[in-house]
Amino acid sequence: MPGFIEFSVTYLPYLLKGALITIEVAAVSVVLGSILGTLIGMGRVSHIFVLSKICQFYIWVIRGTPLLLQLFAIHFALPTLNEALTFPPFVSATIALTMNSAAYIAEIARGAIQSIDKGQMEASRSLGFNHRQSMRYIIVPQAFRRMLPPLGNECIALIKESSLVSTIALYDLLRTGQQIISSTYRYIEIFTLVGVIYLILTSIMSCIVGIIEKRVSVYE
Repeated sequence: MPGFIEFSVTYLPYLLKGALITIEVAAVSVVLGSILGTLIGMGRVSHIFVLSKICQFYIWVIRGTPLLLQLFAIHFALPTLNEALTFPPFVSATIALTMNSAAYIAEIARGAIQSIDKGQMEASRSLGFNHRQSMRYIIVPQAFRRMLPPLGNECIALIKESSLVSTIALYDLLRTGQQIISSTYRYIEIFTLVGVIYLILTSIMSCIVGIIEKRVSVYE
């Protein structure tokens, strides 16, 4: 039986290929989730009652149910309603992670927007901006800076939560590791390598977020 080093050299390329899928799913979900979450957060603090309640209901449902259930609902349940709603594992995983992260990012955005002094809105309105322009040019840019720390934490959490996509046969990092284990029975070695790769990915994300925070803090 080969030692840990020889074993790692043999199977690490396969794990890195799975890690690439993990990065792709997480990256797409973070971008789409941030956009959708910011819009939902803005809708949550909107003066339009119906829009605010719809956004509040979305956040309540998504945050109150497990991500795994949402993933199964999209990948397995939707096709039973209409065959056109049958998605490849990558698409299903991206949709589920995007919808889930958007609910949490929406609350981050809502808190950041509401933390901006009300005088900012009043001053912008006195300068002739309407509510939409005030939000776009005055409030949201300031709120974004305050969103960065919790948004970075959400991105890191999303990388780890993406491991759930292995349950729908998407060959991400964890799924690839499970496949290798099924043929080698080297549990300790594979789980160690998988854990180290996840740790490296989250550490890189932490560094990126830290650099962005320092760049943005220059303008404070």
